[in-house]
Amino acid sequence: MQTNFHYAFKVKDIASTKQFYGEILGCNLGRETDHWVDFDFFDHQLSAHVSTAIPDLDYCGIVDGIKVPIPHFGCIISFEDFDRISKKLKEHQITFLMEPQTRYKGKIGEQKTMFILDFSSNPLEFKCFKNREEIFL
Repeated sequence: MQTNFHYAFKVKDIASTKQFYGEILGCNLGRETDHWVDFDFFDHQLSAHVSTAIPDLDYCGIVDGIKVPIPHFGCIISFEDFDRISKKLKEHQITFLMEPQTRYKGKIGEQKTMFILDFSSNPLEFKCFKNREEIFL
């Protein structure tokens, strides 16, 4: 059985959201209205809804000694996609909250990871595992 997640989140406007998720990340556009837009986010459905009440970030998470914003969302992707997205983000001069790096090197769960903010200050993490079998170990 194939399952996909659906995540609805707040954004400041449709135009910058389409630019970030569509043009920069390369997500295909789904349905849209004046108040929300859907994206195919690596085979998962994102629904971005316009709001004027976007909460402040809370850097309460500590991973490998680095503070990260909670909540955040993202995707576990292939090494090829990780490198492609990292390059695209750098080309568009997107600021990294956490530069692309390897965590847990030589240990169970070794992974590349990076954190960014979209244009509405939603934190995203992209990661790829050396061994996908170790995602939950």
